[in-house]
Amino acid sequence: MSQQTNQSWGGRFSEPTDAFVEKFTASVDFDRRLYHHDIRGSIAHATMLERIGVLSAEERDAIVTGLAEVEREIEAGQFPWSVKLEDVHMNIEARLTEKIGITGKKLHTGRSRNDQVATDIRLYLRDEIDVVDAELARLRSGMIELAANEADTIMPGFTHLQTAQPVTFGHHLLAWQEMLARDHERLRDCRKRVNVMPLGAAALAGTTYPIDRHVTAELLGFERPAENSLDAVSDRDFAIEFVAFASLLAMHLSRMSEELVLWTSAQFDFIDLPDRFCTGSSIMPQKKNPDVPELVRGKSGRVYGHLMSLLTLMKSQPLAYNKDNQEDKEPLFDTLDTVKGCLKAFADMVPAIEAKADNMREAARRGFSTATDLADYLVRKGVAFRDAHEIVGQSVAYGIAQKKDLAEMSLDELRQFSDTIDDDVFEVLTLEGSVAARNHIGGTAPNQVRAAAQRARDALAVLTSTAAGGH
Repeated sequence: MSQQTNQSWGGRFSEPTDAFVEKFTASVDFDRRLYHHDIRGSIAHATMLERIGVLSAEERDAIVTGLAEVEREIEAGQFPWSVKLEDVHMNIEARLTEKIGITGKKLHTGRSRNDQVATDIRLYLRDEIDVVDAELARLRSGMIELAANEADTIMPGFTHLQTAQPVTFGHHLLAWQEMLARDHERLRDCRKRVNVMPLGAAALAGTTYPIDRHVTAELLGFERPAENSLDAVSDRDFAIEFVAFASLLAMHLSRMSEELVLWTSAQFDFIDLPDRFCTGSSIMPQKKNPDVPELVRGKSGRVYGHLMSLLTLMKSQPLAYNKDNQEDKEPLFDTLDTVKGCLKAFADMVPAIEAKADNMREAARRGFSTATDLADYLVRKGVAFRDAHEIVGQSVAYGIAQKKDLAEMSLDELRQFSDTIDDDVFEVLTLEGSVAARNHIGGTAPNQVRAAAQRARDALAVLTSTAAGGH
């Protein structure tokens, strides 16, 4: 058994907490990372309490000074964290009281750990969202610039992982960028719902003190106080929403990773990744393994798991706060760490990708990727599309047998399938002609790819010129 009951709440208990239970229920080992935001929230709360006359100016100043000293201790690695004090909040409050005496005990007036922790998490997540936002912008910027540089680099486009039609590497990269642009919008939208202040809801019903929640919200940079005290202390939708955003982002990064892994293989050999993003084999000296994209691909499952964990955590909870909610932090923290690491890896790696243009072009040439262009050509000559489809299918079958691409066949070879075909057919059978023909917004024509890259560049510039909070 512990030697005494917890001084922060043990007044009605007749025996101390079991030693195992004490460790089992403590969260300080992982929630200590909230220390800066806990102290920031406490300073704002103390400032508000002084304004409404609950604290004197001297008491407020003592609390603010003491909290600053506590923060310096933590950052210097000199803070005496204690499992007996359960969590980051009680550890900081106890240390503050040691430093400034009974005035430290007045800090908790008008609040509860329930609204305190909800506020801390929102403050912490808001700051972390801004870090994620910046890394996402950095990745998008590098991807856009690489796409603009590779606007003319022809590669095969795939459906079912089979060669379909020629595209350009720049066009493919801008498809990735579109995924990330949607993720960026979701992140910014999520931040709006994070930026609501629970502080003042107290345990669940508010407080009898004449607190001014608008003052505290303004001091902490929140958009507004939460409307309902019951919901304020028990809501974790904002954390679930962030992890849902992270799951979609992880899925997109995993799709990109899969293509990078394929493209670096000897069978594709489309790109080269710098050595600093790869590792070797302990037994096979020739190997250069794309470990960064492989690991990013693998981490998607971990993020998905955290989303399921948080959804399951909340699905059966009655109002208001329950101890279950202590389990919200580790999934959220690990999701943040994982997403930031994946984004940094990609933001560093993507601009350094080197396209092997000749290999990409040869792969596009081998797969009859201009077959649809031949069908479109026949339609423009007056052939019904279904008949054109049949003609082209016969031409491809002939090409497979003769080991010739459509562009390598003579006019006579092509005309055996349709006498509608004439000399001008070779203008559409080249890879360059194929991509250039799709000269519309969203198409593969190099000038359209460059224009799309500029639009993406401009849109990102507008987004990044506005703070994530919208101010």
